[in-house]
Amino acid sequence: MILVDWQIRDRIRRGFIGVDPFDPDLIQPNSLDVRLGNHFLWYCPGEGVIDPYDKGSIVTDVDEVTADSMEIPSSRFLLAETLERIELPDDIVASIEGKSSIARLGIALHQTGGWIDAGFRGTITLEISNANQRPVRLYAGMPVGQLVFYTTERAERPYYSKKDAKYLNQKQATLSRYHENVRRG
Repeated sequence: MILVDWQIRDRIRRGFIGVDPFDPDLIQPNSLDVRLGNHFLWYCPGEGVIDPYDKGSIVTDVDEVTADSMEIPSSRFLLAETLERIELPDDIVASIEGKSSIARLGIALHQTGGWIDAGFRGTITLEISNANQRPVRLYAGMPVGQLVFYTTERAERPYYSKKDAKYLNQKQATLSRYHENVRRG
C-alpha cells in the first residue's frame, strides 16, 4: 500500500520514518518532496574504462564540489545528494521519482537506483543526467524529487542489519561501491 499524506505525516511525527531536516510543507498527496543537497561528483572526460570490480578505476578522474548551485551541461551525468537524511523502518520501503517540473527541463534523477530498501539510513545519492540540449542549473535546497513510501511485511534482514550494506549511513553523493561485491563466474 502506498502511504498518503496523513499517513506520511503521522509516521514521521511518531518517529517510524526519519526525515532530517523535515519540512511538513513538502508532504504531497502520495509522496514527500526531497531537496537537492550541495555535494556533487562527476567523472572527468577521458578514455579510461571504469571497471565495476576495480575500485581504482571507480575513484580515478573524479571531480567533486560543494556548491549552492550546479550547472549541468547537456548530456552530462553526475551524482548528487539529497538534503534530507532518511531512516526507514523494517516494514516500509520507498522509491524516488523526479519531480515533473524538473523532468520537463530534461533532468532525470536516477538511472536505475531509485529503490530504497526497508531499514535504509542515510542521504540518498541521486544519479542525475541532463537530456536537454542546453545546460540546466539546479540549486541546493530546491525540491527535485519525491519519495513514495510503501508498507510491506517486516523484512527478515532490513538493510541496516545486512553485513554487505554498502551505502548504510552514507553522507554526501557516494560513488559506486560495486567493487565490494564478490566476483562470480
